[in-house]
Amino acid sequence: MPTFPRPRFGFGSRTAETTSSGHDEPDTPQVDVVEAHGLRWINLGRSGRAEMAWLQEHFDFHSLDYEDISSRNQRPKVDVYDDYIFVVLHFPHYDKAIGRLNALELDVFIGPDFVITIPNRPLRTIDYLFSRVEDRDEERERHFSRGPGYLLYRIVDECVDASFPMLRKIGNKLENLEEDIFEGRSKEIVREISNAKQEIINFRKIVRPQRTALKDLNAARRYLVEDQELYFDDINDASERVWDTLENFKEVAEALEGSNESVLAHAQSDSLKVLTAITVIVLPLTLIASVFGMNVKVPGEAESHAFWILMGVMLAILGGMIWWFRRNDYL
Repeated sequence: MPTFPRPRFGFGSRTAETTSSGHDEPDTPQVDVVEAHGLRWINLGRSGRAEMAWLQEHFDFHSLDYEDISSRNQRPKVDVYDDYIFVVLHFPHYDKAIGRLNALELDVFIGPDFVITIPNRPLRTIDYLFSRVEDRDEERERHFSRGPGYLLYRIVDECVDASFPMLRKIGNKLENLEEDIFEGRSKEIVREISNAKQEIINFRKIVRPQRTALKDLNAARRYLVEDQELYFDDINDASERVWDTLENFKEVAEALEGSNESVLAHAQSDSLKVLTAITVIVLPLTLIASVFGMNVKVPGEAESHAFWILMGVMLAILGGMIWWFRRNDYL
């Protein structure tokens, strides 16, 4: 890979470029910086044109990296250069506007004395961690004193751990659906089961390619001291727990869908059984009425007592068949 010159820093430890009115404008780069122990964490609030222009002004990264930041279809990956490492990661993010999970991209540059994070949209986990190291001396000491590799580990670890509350919500949703199935709400929850399956599928689409990229983070070991090399294995373990949980949820959702279909089919079968029993009960009565309603001479014709005898026979047959069907649980 080509060798690039060291980054050119031309700003203070805390940068927030604004207009004279004090309000951010679309063409104003959103750049925040925290520095300690010779290490700088630079967090760009977005990946807009102003931020890319600022980044190109202060750093000599490869042009393909800038293209990857602007691309909307970039897969998770780790590119290793002589002077820095470029990382692209995706994390699940619930978009309230459309009511579904989407992938939120986080681009990271890591070098011997800097870590740069560039989310394509505001990432609450990054903002929270950045505010902690910015406001608290002990947090800054904890995260910056061990070098850029450890800071990268803390950033990625926080983002991976943010998946677990989402997984708990999905698990609770599946448990509620299971209860609803056996409480007689099978017809009402068909759409809810479909939505839960779609949510799990979207989650899996985000996590699947991420697993390989997280394993490739081992390349950042060169920015770790020897006693910290197990940290990235911890990230991989957490990622595998997320994947295993999603695999279980997938099986549970498919089982719930099958159970719900069985309940619906059973209810439909009961309805058909009742209709069949009614049809069979009415059939002999219809036959008797049809025979004695023919336009031919029949026994008892023009005699009033024959009508009552016929009605009695029909009622007896009706009662007997109802008794037999009830005894065999058809009614």
